[in-house]
Amino acid sequence: MNDLRYKSLKVKKFTQNLRKKILHMAYIAGSNSSHFGGALSIAEIISTLFSFKMNLDKSNSNWEDRDRFILSKGHACLAYYAALCEIGYISENELETFEKDDSNLLGHPVKNRELGIEFSNGSLGMGLSIGIGLALASKKKNKNFKVYVIVGDGECNEGSIWEAAMAAPNFNLDNLYVIIDKNNYQQTGTNKQIMNVENLKKKWESFSWHTEEIDGHNIEDLMNVFDKIEDIKKPKAIIANTIKGKGFSFSENNNDWHHSILTKSFYEKAIKELEKNEI
Repeated sequence: MNDLRYKSLKVKKFTQNLRKKILHMAYIAGSNSSHFGGALSIAEIISTLFSFKMNLDKSNSNWEDRDRFILSKGHACLAYYAALCEIGYISENELETFEKDDSNLLGHPVKNRELGIEFSNGSLGMGLSIGIGLALASKKKNKNFKVYVIVGDGECNEGSIWEAAMAAPNFNLDNLYVIIDKNNYQQTGTNKQIMNVENLKKKWESFSWHTEEIDGHNIEDLMNVFDKIEDIKKPKAIIANTIKGKGFSFSENNNDWHHSILTKSFYEKAIKELEKNEI
C-alpha cells in the first residue's frame, strides 16, 4: 500500500469515528438543538486537518508552536469536539456532557485551552479576523505555525468576512488558510434565497487570495490541495463543496436538520447506515 493510500485510509477512519461521535452527542443532547447538519458537512474537512495536516502535540495543548484552528461557524462544534476527542484532548466521558448543566462543551465553542478549544466562537463573521491576528503574531514572533479557519458559505453574508479578506493579502499572510464550507444552506433557507453570494471562488480571487475549489467530502482531494498550495506566497482560500447533513439519508440536503432534534428512531436508523459503510 502506498503512503498516500495509507494516509487517506487513516483520515477516512478518523471521519467515520467523527460521525459516530457527532451522532451520539446529538442524540444525548435530547431536546437541545445540536446543529447536526452543519457539523456533518465539515466532517471530512476537519478530519483532514486534525489527522493529517495540522502540526499538534497531542500531549500538550499549550505547545507554543502548534498550528491554530478556528471554527468560525461555531454552531458546527459537534465536529470540533469529536475531533478533539479523537486526538486525545477531550475524553469520551466529557463528550457525554454535551449541552448539559455545567458542561465545558456548549452549543458553541467556549475557549478552554486544556481541552484544545482555542477560541470562543459563534457570533458569525468573527473567526477570520481572529485568524488574521494569529497569523500576524506568528510572523512577528518568527514562528512557523499556520492558522486554519473554517467559515460557512452563509457566514460570507457578513461584511466582516470581506473586511478580513481584504486585510490578509495586505499583510502577506501566506500562513493563513480559510476553508469555506459551501453546503448552500443557512439557518432559514438556501443561500440563493437569502443572500446569493454568486461565485465564491472568483470573489476570493478578486481579493488577492490563492483560491482552489474542491469536493469537500473527497479526502484525497483535500489532502492533495493542502499539499499543493503550501508553498504559495499568498493567503489561501479553499472553496469546499459539501452536502449539509452528509452521511445520513434523512439529513442530506435537508435544511430541517440545521436545528432538528435527533430522536431515538432517527438515531437507530443512522447507526445502521454507519455500520453498513464502515471500513
